Parts: sequence; structure tokens; C-alpha cells
Amino acid sequence: MLDRIRYLDRINDSLKHSPVVALLGPRQCGKTTIARVLAEGERSEYFDLENPVDISRLSAPMLALENLEGLVIIDEIQRRPELFEILRVLVDRPDSPARFLVLGSASPHLVKGASESLAGRIGFVDLSGFHLGELHGQDFRRLWLRGGFPRSFLANDHARSYQWRNDFTRTFLERDIPALGITIGAETLRRFWTMIAHYHGQIWNAAEFARSLSCAEATARRYLDILSGSYMVRQLQPWHENLKKRQVKSPKVYVRDSGMLHALLGLEKRESVLQHPKLGASWEGFALEQIIAASESRDIYFWSTHSGAEIDLLIFKDGKRLGFEMKYTDAPRTSKSMRIAIEDLKLDILNIVYPGRKSYPIDRDISALSILDVAGRFTQGES
Repeated sequence: MLDRIRYLDRINDSLKHSPVVALLGPRQCGKTTIARVLAEGERSEYFDLENPVDISRLSAPMLALENLEGLVIIDEIQRRPELFEILRVLVDRPDSPARFLVLGSASPHLVKGASESLAGRIGFVDLSGFHLGELHGQDFRRLWLRGGFPRSFLANDHARSYQWRNDFTRTFLERDIPALGITIGAETLRRFWTMIAHYHGQIWNAAEFARSLSCAEATARRYLDILSGSYMVRQLQPWHENLKKRQVKSPKVYVRDSGMLHALLGLEKRESVLQHPKLGASWEGFALEQIIAASESRDIYFWSTHSGAEIDLLIFKDGKRLGFEMKYTDAPRTSKSMRIAIEDLKLDILNIVYPGRKSYPIDRDISALSILDVAGRFTQGES
């Protein structure tokens, strides 16, 4: 297992300012491991809401929690959303002796009452699978192929990694989604998820999905929100400027983990990915997730006009406008679309992220950025 110091530091910092901290991310991304590392060396109590013994211990939650001190960890909190109201009462006590770390595999908007009950009392830390900043120079192609889920990335060979991802998909659809109280057939949601994989990197079109599934557009939208709320799919929102141009106003959709994308597309080996029509889109999604993880910014968008000008990723950070284009090529080149984006959006710089090992300037405000340098670019405060 890799050291995940950055996340440990962020959780500790958040616990200094909030009595409750939520560590949120997809299933099997390493939340429990990080929580157990955090609990070492201090007084702590751990509850796993998938463990029948711990479920029984929390049958009377106020009695079970009110006398605890130190760090109290509650894993898979989305299975018992009524606990958020109990935590509000406990942390509002004068000189409360406990701090609470809750781990969840569903976003607050998918678990009703999470944010409302603890408004002003809870801090959030988002966790994803492994990313390049944690790999310290290890082969990025392995991460791209297998994705960042620890058991997938660390598997002994590609075949076992691929099998793990297929097993994960089945468990997620047949057990995890129903556990949230969502009653959708596993095969229906699998079909929808696979469709998302084939539309990976494209503009969301509810009508097209609805026709393919023979359902209402609102139903297709609900399926998308479920997969987004469980951290399987990213909806990248469009950015709008006050320009005299028609701009795209629907989100782009991505399967967040590149390994899961490849499994949904039936691509087990690197050669299969390199020969697939979605090669460019796969690279775009992979590079996009690495940039988002490194930037730690929530101000992330894409920009596109109906006349064809576009930019894959726009990030606002430290008062700067940073643009990113993802190109699977050996020699990145500028384009008219890039120049339009720089002028219309007043970008400070446009980075073309590519799989080469060297970063270098291409023009005054355009650089080729190696995927290996993405994490360092933000760590060093460079634009």
C-alpha cells in the first residue's frame, strides 16, 4: 500500500476546525485504510456499518456514542443516515470529548439529511483512488490501464486486476446501490453505465439516453445522478462567459476511473486500449482526473461553443485561469481552437497534457505538459 500522507494531513487539519469530518469517495478506494492509520497512536473507537456486530452496537446510537472520547470512526455512514442527527446533538454538547470521522461512499446529495443536519459542524475531504502524485515516478501507463482503485492497481497481473474490476462492478450494482434504498434493476443500471462508457468525454444528451433505454428523460437523468453521487461518473459542468457566441450548456460525462472505463468497454490489455476508438477519450478522462486531483480545486469546468471552439478543462486557482487540452500524441501542436480559447477566456496559460516525458514551452502562452509533471506543476505553484 502506498503512503497517502496528503490525505492524512488534510483530515487532521479538518478535524482541528470541525467536530465532524466526512471522508468521501467511491467504494474500495482506501478510506478504511486511511482511517485506521489515522487512529493509530490515539484513543479511538471504530464502527463498521457493514459488520453485524457493530450494527447491533449502534442499535441505540445515543447510548453507544455519548460516552465515547477521542476519535470515533463510523464507516459506511450512508447506510444509517439517521446517525447524522445524533451526531449533531453530540457535537453540540459543551466541551464535547469526541471528534467524529465518518466514511461514506455516497455524496451528501444522495444521502438525504447529511449536510442539513450538520451544517456548520462538518468538514469534507474527498478521496479518490491512487493518482500520479502518490506514485513517485511509477509507470503512469499501469495506472491508466488499471485505474486507481488500490486492489486493481496493486494486483499481481493485468488479468487479476481486470477480474477485480468486473467483480467490483457486479457487487456495486447488486449490493451497494440497493443498500442506498435505490430500487433499480442491476442490469438496467449496468446497461446505462456501459452507455456512459461509450459516451465518455462527450456532451450529455438526456434524450438520446432515454431513447436507448426506452425511458423518460427524467429517468435517464436520475440514473446519471445516482452514478455521479456514488463517485462512479463525473459530470463536468460547462463554463459560460458573456461572449457573443453560442456556448454549450450541458455537462460532459466521464467514467471517473480509467480502469473501470476499460473494464466496461471490455479492454483488458494495454494493446486493446491503444487500438480502441475511445483511445483519445480514455486519455482525456485519465489526464483530467490527474489534474483535478493535483489542483485540489473545485472550480473546474470545460468550455465549448457551437462553432467548434473548446477547451477540455478550465481551472480557476489562485486568481489564475488555467486551461488544459489532453492529447494522446508524441508531439503536441497548437490549433485555432486553442487560440480562440486563450483570447475569449483570457487564459493565463494553456497546457497540452500528453504522454511524453518532457515538458516544454510551445509558444508564449502554450506549453506541452508531460503527464508526469502534472502533480509537480501545482505543488510548485506554477501555472
